Amino acid sequence: MSIATKTGDQGTTGLMYNRRVSKCNPRVEAYGCVDELNAALGLARSTGEHAFVTGNLLVIQQDLVILMGELATAVEDLPRYLKDGFSQVTPAMTAKLDKLVVEIEAQKITYKGWATPGATVHSAALDVARTVGRRAERRVCQLHEAGQLQNPEIIIFLNRLADLLWLFARWTETKLESPPGGSQSA
Repeated sequence: MSIATKTGDQGTTGLMYNRRVSKCNPRVEAYGCVDELNAALGLARSTGEHAFVTGNLLVIQQDLVILMGELATAVEDLPRYLKDGFSQVTPAMTAKLDKLVVEIEAQKITYKGWATPGATVHSAALDVARTVGRRAERRVCQLHEAGQLQNPEIIIFLNRLADLLWLFARWTETKLESPPGGSQSA
């Protein structure tokens, strides 16, 4: 089967369970932004030099697949989605991000004022991912406000993820500035 199915040639796309909607549907916009976030995280991961960041980014990318699947399911199809064994975003997933935030903040990262992206390619890629994540968060909030989001944990997860990506970028910059043999650990 070709990737070019031509089913979207009229400006529609398929959600889970073959429900067709406009490509500019707010649900499509939300999961599309999360897809962009996942791609941006892939770029950030590919430019990283520290396993602490790159390993955690891979786990986050895997969690985003769960999040996208849930967003790609219309509210009325969510019971079927769950019955079919698909996962939802859970507080435990957000707790993993919270744990990383605490771990990084405990390392006393440094930054002067509001950070200007671009100190390194890796930190800049993390900042791009953060801004894409904030856009995804805004689109998911729109779904929530329209009564089209049953799981508000998605908003919490995306909010925490953007915070974490900001910290990862600053952590990376701090590691770059640390003298060889410095006391900071990965």
